[in-house]
This record gives sequence, C-alpha cells and structure tokens, in this order.
Amino acid sequence: MSLSAMPPPLLSAASGRGRIAAAATPLQAGVRACLAQRPALPLPGAGATLERWRALAGIAADDLCVVKVMEAHYDALAILAELDAEAPPADQLFAVWAAEPPDARVQFVAQDGAEGRLDGIKAWCSGADLVDAALVTAHEGDARVLVRVALRQPGVERLRGGWHAIGMGRVHSGRVAFDGARATRVGAPGAYLARPGFWHGGAGIAACWFGATAAIAERLRTHPRIATDVHAAAHLGAIDIALSAAAAVLRETAALIDTAPTAPHTAAVIRVRSLLERVATEVVDRVGRALGAGPLCEDLDHARRCADLTTFIRQSHAERDWTALGEAVARQEAAWTL
Repeated sequence: MSLSAMPPPLLSAASGRGRIAAAATPLQAGVRACLAQRPALPLPGAGATLERWRALAGIAADDLCVVKVMEAHYDALAILAELDAEAPPADQLFAVWAAEPPDARVQFVAQDGAEGRLDGIKAWCSGADLVDAALVTAHEGDARVLVRVALRQPGVERLRGGWHAIGMGRVHSGRVAFDGARATRVGAPGAYLARPGFWHGGAGIAACWFGATAAIAERLRTHPRIATDVHAAAHLGAIDIALSAAAAVLRETAALIDTAPTAPHTAAVIRVRSLLERVATEVVDRVGRALGAGPLCEDLDHARRCADLTTFIRQSHAERDWTALGEAVARQEAAWTL
C-alpha cells in the first residue's frame, strides 16, 4: 500500500510578507520550508511522473494543507514550462486560480502586448495569504486567457469573511479582488485548457489523496487493537486491498503519461482520481469503525488529517466524472483486459 520513498516531514521555517500576507503561521512556516527544501519537482510526462507523485504523496502524508499549496505551486511551474513562459525565481511561491463560478469573473485588458490590467473578483483562491504570485484564468473579450499576476502590488485585495471551512480550514480559499492590477498574459488564448498537461496535473491530486489516506490507515495498522480484535484486523485487511489497488493504478497511470506525454489520458486521469476519492472515503470510515472516536478526539494530527481529507476529496466531480468515464468506456471495443 505504499508508493515508496515518501520524503520526511518538513521542519524549518520562513515567512512571507506584503500587502495580502498574514502574520507568520505554522502553515506558512511549513509551506516556506517545503519550498526551500523542494523548490521544484520533475515535470509530469517527462519520464519521472511517478517520482513527482511520490513526493506529493509524502508531503500530503505530513500535512494536507501544506500539499494543497505546494501542489498548486508545482502545477504552476509545469504550466509555465509547457507554455514556454519564464520560470519564477526559486524563492517565489505560485498558485493557480482557475475556478470560474458565474458570480466571480475577472477581465484582462491588454495595454502593451501581453501586458495589461486585471479587474474583477476571483473565487476559490487557495493560499491567497501565503503565495507571492498566481496564474489566473481571465476573460479577454470573448477569449479565455491565463495571466500571471504578482500579489504584492496595489490593486490586489484578499476579501475576508467568506471562508468558514473546518477541513482544509488553514488554507484560505476565499475570494480575491483585482482593481487595475498589473498582469501578463501567458500563452495563447485557450492554451491553458488545451494542453495535455491540464489532465496530467489533475492526476497529481490523486497522489496527494493517496498520501493522506495511507497516513490515516497507518493509525490503524500500528494500533495494538489489531492483535486482539478480529474486526479491526478485518478492516485493516480491506484497507490493504483498497490502498494496494490504488497504488497500482497510480503507478500504471504515471507510466502511461510518461509513455505518451502528448496525449491527455482523460479517461485514465478521471479513473485514478475517482478511485482515490472512493478509497479515501472507505479508509476514513473503516479506521473510524475500527478505532472508535478516541483518535478523532485525542490525536490532533489524525483528527485534522481526517477532516482535511474529507474536504479535499470533494474537489472530485463525483458522478459527473463517473458519467464522463462511463461514456468513454462505452466507446471502447475492449475495456477490460489483462
């Protein structure tokens, strides 16, 4: 049930600064320590996708809120590389804000080639109080574009009061208002969604879910109750089946992406994300049934991890993803072979 070689917990600290940055927090310290220790990961599709996912799983096993911020940073680096854009300095932390709800929209107006101004409100801005810059989807006329915007500048304001999460509550993912902020268009209109890496990056989220799920399962695997309670042992056996299968599918998907990096592998990505969402749900339930309320009430790390993972996996699109996968499978001539 291991992807192997998960890195150790991250311990040292540094803090951000600037207009929208909050005072230093343990999360901020953890994120900056991770950035210093691992400023970049292998790019997806470049031959070491599994190594990338193992690193993400290791960070997630330690702290899901840290990996939420860092996964977006690593995704931003991959996006910039795929769109032949300039990489950020090694000490700069990036986010990717691409949600497009109907009540939150930003407009980019070019003023000098790719340079321009950004106006409007962006929703679901994870890590807005932690990062230095963001890649933001915006509208330029009728086109959808991706822009790069520094957050330590006038015209950028993190809106408070709209984030009440318990799980993943330490990563503020509320709204940011832009009022004439300077921004730079990245790539051609539509390129962000059109590139195969859009899907490859989405699969990396499943590796994060795997790492946290395995850490929750460890709470049961190492518990003395396994030796005396057949029901707890049975739950652990079922967890081993689920996590071992999930690890195998993650390895298979990573190899598929590396073998054909110019293909999006949409069905494979939806499959691995959906599988990990189901496995995570099952493991949280089984560990709770085996151990009762004690660890959830007395073990802060375990309780926080369970709450964070329960919220994080809702990034899955659930039945909508299953529908898309089912429609793709129905078009195949032979869906299931060895």
